[in-house]
Amino acid sequence: GYHADRWKKLLLPYSSPTKAYFDTSGQDPFCMYNYLLDIITWNKSIRRGFIKVKIIDNAGNTVESQMNSEASTFQQYKRVKILTGFHQDIEKIAKISLTFSTKTLIGPKKKLRILQMKLKSLNNPKR
Repeated sequence: GYHADRWKKLLLPYSSPTKAYFDTSGQDPFCMYNYLLDIITWNKSIRRGFIKVKIIDNAGNTVESQMNSEASTFQQYKRVKILTGFHQDIEKIAKISLTFSTKTLIGPKKKLRILQMKLKSLNNPKR
């Protein structure tokens, strides 16, 4: 691996394309497959919480994202972009499932009503 403050000096001199993973997992092969989740919600009241993303292919293979360390704030008709990572890549996504959590044990359960969402692969942007 490379120290984060020195990656540019070490990788730029190579003449061939080089991949650098800045978000790594604790499991071999250590690379993460990153996606950008773009959500517009239509709840009238503000919701603050965490999103977990599950993607499934036609064969039933399932991969879950890691929970973000920072809560997101969702307001009516406001776009929120969340960077999410998976330990493996699913090439042809058939289904996307979102789980919203406030991580509180007391109080009523909150729902997040999704008006629009897009999931874009950052490792394979043409997908």
